[in-house]
Amino acid sequence: MDRIKKAAVLGSGVMGSGIAAHLANIGIPVLLLDIVPHEVTDEEKNKGLTLADSEVRNRLSNTSRKKLLKQKPAPLTVKKNLDLIEAGNFDDDMHKLSEVDWIIEVVVENLAIKQKVLALVDRYRKQGSIISSNTSGISVEAMQEGRTEDFKQHFLGTHFFNPPRYLKLLELIPTANTDQKVLTFMKTFGEDTLGKGVVIAKDTPNFIANRIGTYGLLVTVNEMLSGSYSVGEVDSITGPLIGRPKSATFRTLDVVGLDTFAHVADNVYNQVQGQEKDVFEIPQFMREMLDNGWLGSKAGKGFYYKSGKEILELNPQTMEYEPKKKLQAASIEFAKQAKGLQNKLKTLIFSEDRAGKLLQHIILPTLVYSAQLVGEIADDIVAIDRAMKWGFGWELGPFELWDAIGVQEVVTLMETTGLDVPDWVKNMLEKGNEAFYRLENGVQFFYHNGQYRQVEQNQKVINLKTTKAVNGVIKKNSGASLIDIGDDVALLEFHSKSNAIGFDIIQMINYAITEVEKNYKGLVIGNQGKNFCVGANLGMILMEAQDDNYYEIDLVIRQFQQAMMNIKYSQKPVVVAPFAMTLGGGTEICLPASSIQASSETYMGLVEVGVGLIPGGGGNKEYYIKQLNSIPNYTDLDLQAVANKVFETIAMAKVSSSGAEAFELQYLNQRDKISMNSDHLLYDAKQRVLTLYGEGYLPPVREKIPVVGETGYATMLLGAQSMYLSGFISEHDLKIAKKLAHVIAGGSVPYGTKVDEQYLLDLEKEAFLSLVSEAKSQQRMQHMLLKGKPLRN
Repeated sequence: MDRIKKAAVLGSGVMGSGIAAHLANIGIPVLLLDIVPHEVTDEEKNKGLTLADSEVRNRLSNTSRKKLLKQKPAPLTVKKNLDLIEAGNFDDDMHKLSEVDWIIEVVVENLAIKQKVLALVDRYRKQGSIISSNTSGISVEAMQEGRTEDFKQHFLGTHFFNPPRYLKLLELIPTANTDQKVLTFMKTFGEDTLGKGVVIAKDTPNFIANRIGTYGLLVTVNEMLSGSYSVGEVDSITGPLIGRPKSATFRTLDVVGLDTFAHVADNVYNQVQGQEKDVFEIPQFMREMLDNGWLGSKAGKGFYYKSGKEILELNPQTMEYEPKKKLQAASIEFAKQAKGLQNKLKTLIFSEDRAGKLLQHIILPTLVYSAQLVGEIADDIVAIDRAMKWGFGWELGPFELWDAIGVQEVVTLMETTGLDVPDWVKNMLEKGNEAFYRLENGVQFFYHNGQYRQVEQNQKVINLKTTKAVNGVIKKNSGASLIDIGDDVALLEFHSKSNAIGFDIIQMINYAITEVEKNYKGLVIGNQGKNFCVGANLGMILMEAQDDNYYEIDLVIRQFQQAMMNIKYSQKPVVVAPFAMTLGGGTEICLPASSIQASSETYMGLVEVGVGLIPGGGGNKEYYIKQLNSIPNYTDLDLQAVANKVFETIAMAKVSSSGAEAFELQYLNQRDKISMNSDHLLYDAKQRVLTLYGEGYLPPVREKIPVVGETGYATMLLGAQSMYLSGFISEHDLKIAKKLAHVIAGGSVPYGTKVDEQYLLDLEKEAFLSLVSEAKSQQRMQHMLLKGKPLRN
């Protein structure tokens, strides 16, 4: 098989429809099938429908399909992707399986039912099509019993994590009969097309991530009970402080659902023995929660319960809800001040206060358990580490975490606390090997069966930390670094706080353009932080405004605008690689580039009105030009319609909910691309630079821009004034709208006048300076900095 052109998903529940949506997001048509209902609903009877009508027969899959538009977080990157999902049923549409290349079974977690469905698949599928069962723990080997030889060769387990659009991990579980070529194809397809982090798992209970993750969660629950910690105390220390998600332990369980978690835990409990079995036995108070229906977020009550504005935590002893508590300990305060995750972990783990004891009793057993399972659930430590990072959002996998704290130090601590360290770990230390991973000349190696082996990595993964270690840095300052990423392409990496834009980043942009024009084929602007860029340094702007230092703000704006013009008119191609939050100034950096290579999960928008300002770095101008350029040769050009759209998008601070939606909002256009796999984003951006260079790239020709002028200004303001008179927006909102409309209209000129870019930049700067001096804008800026959300004043 060279590629998958069409797929079928059997089972339209939350997981099945989520997988169908993810396939539709990458442009693959999907057939979504489910069972035929046994009876007609009252609504269907009133329509005169019977069990013979397709509307009734396809009800389950059709209902699930429609729910995709309402689910939060959204499974579809854009609503139109729903058109790629065709609803059907098992009785009428199984023959259509002969048209598809990949069939994914996602029915109920029951072996007998899965075998029955797969027997039907075997009957209707075409030779060579791939079949997978999406299961979280049922034996994949058992499912294929009785199937034809071609079926067995093309069959494997696929364990997507929910929700499939957002969670990176995809576990592939081959059987003894799975053709190696099929496994290799699915791994490459999973990474390059589906955008997943793929690990190969063994056919064992709950595979890799759920086996270790569930163990870790239950060890934590048991330690909470035996150590007399509260739910809130545990969560206050088992989140970002130790490199885990903000949802920590019990908030995670509330989000997952206690019923789902109990099913996964029981699956292991029923298949293992001894001490391991004891850990997977769910405590009595959690069984009581299940009986009470306190399942978490979906039930409105779980480990936490929101009463009015107050969040309460469950007391497992009394089964009553109490005010949420945080763990207080000296080591926590020291850890917060420590630089980097490694130092935070060391500070906590080796302390003897309540925080240290809690973490020793939950992290150390999980590390031992992970080491015991190497070879049983996965071939090596790399698969385990990746599964925990991609499936559970851990910043460090178990063995990476062990390395970070110090393998020998941790082993000593384990032994003093009575834990049985696996022999292979002790043997590794006895041989003088101090860590599970080594970095040699930029190549990573891992310890395996007495020796170090090279970590296999998809060639499309560029690790900037490793690249800098090997190639060094061309130039850097506090806000950014210019790096050689090979093939005569340079990369500008932001690393200021939140990647916010200040003088330091502006200086590095200008330096990078000059250096690249002399010595490189092109430039990528990208990084591997939490977000691409959340905008300008708002704190710095507010401080200068409060000190009435408008000359300084004027200088920053002019320099930022000039840097954006340098990007636009660079003699060499500049490709920007945005991902996650790409807001305000982050979007302004993207818009003038030769091309944008966006991540599928890119949340892009000009959001300055939320802090009482308008874009000041050329964003209004470039967004307006981007709209004009989307009209072929300006045919049937309606300048007013273009201006209205730009005004509405910026005034309402519209942010794309995906890379695909950034196309719909026209932050992206035909010269831009999307990467499904965020790990491949910088590689794809680099390839885009090389392609543009190879095509003989020339910068755009500087041209005058037609604007709507005074009449267009009045038209844009009509809607805003109506909203003000209706009480929907404040007087200050209207003032901002007037400034924005004036800039987009091109000032006080006749309709259709062609103006220079610098003229529009000057209008933008004047409006920005005018608004930043307003007390109400400064209040909005301060509120955003303190509360992280907009103020409406």
